[in-house]
Amino acid sequence: MFIRTRLKFLNRRGLLLSLATCSLALGTTLSAAPGDQAKISKQEAEKIALARVPDGTIKSAELETEHGKLIWSFDIARPKTSNITEIQVDAKKGLIVSEQSETPSQQATESQEDKKQGG
Repeated sequence: MFIRTRLKFLNRRGLLLSLATCSLALGTTLSAAPGDQAKISKQEAEKIALARVPDGTIKSAELETEHGKLIWSFDIARPKTSNITEIQVDAKKGLIVSEQSETPSQQATESQEDKKQGG
């Protein structure tokens, strides 16, 4: 109730300042979405990742920031194994920045950690 009452009294500038403050407190910005900042498209990054795992099939893809870098992260399934190869491609330069093989157990642990963090 307080928030609704407060928003009624804020003019447009005050509302934007409030949103910016909340955004900074949450560790995000009101700037363009990460997809708008990537110089490498998802399709280009997929080709780069699949060149490293040519017999693989992409199971998931995500644009995210890790260690201060905007990256495309791909989970790639390979035939004859239940392991997943995770390939991370720099979304600005198109370079592979990480390649890891994850067992089903590691995948489950990562999934649980993501759920705890709200991601």
